[in-house]
Amino acid sequence: MEIMIKIVMTLLLMTTFVTADAQQVMRKEKDGTYVVNTTTLANDVDGYAGPTPVEVYIKKNKIVKVVPLKTMDGPKYVAKVKNGMLIKYEGMKIEKKAPLPKVDGVTGATFTSDAMRQNIERAIEYYQKHK
Repeated sequence: MEIMIKIVMTLLLMTTFVTADAQQVMRKEKDGTYVVNTTTLANDVDGYAGPTPVEVYIKKNKIVKVVPLKTMDGPKYVAKVKNGMLIKYEGMKIEKKAPLPKVDGVTGATFTSDAMRQNIERAIEYYQKHK
């Protein structure tokens, strides 16, 4: 009986965590901005030293900004990508059938650039399916 209770409790806890993670992928702010967090959405996409999650802010089907989150890629590389690539996404329209225009990566931070681009693409796909 004790084992059954432990199994049931474990399953309930696992369900709670999975639900909490799914809810944290995208949130809607009071001003109507959707924020898509790729921490769990693209945890298989690695930069130079591991996952490179971002938050993509979207309002009225336009990217407002892309914010890099905690990563093991060095701060120097993340800063290069943030200042040289992520700002290029600001103001881009998101259309259902048209892919986002290709944004060039940053020389000297190729792995980080490629990984963040993939994170942004996954965030957009998620936004389009779940908004």
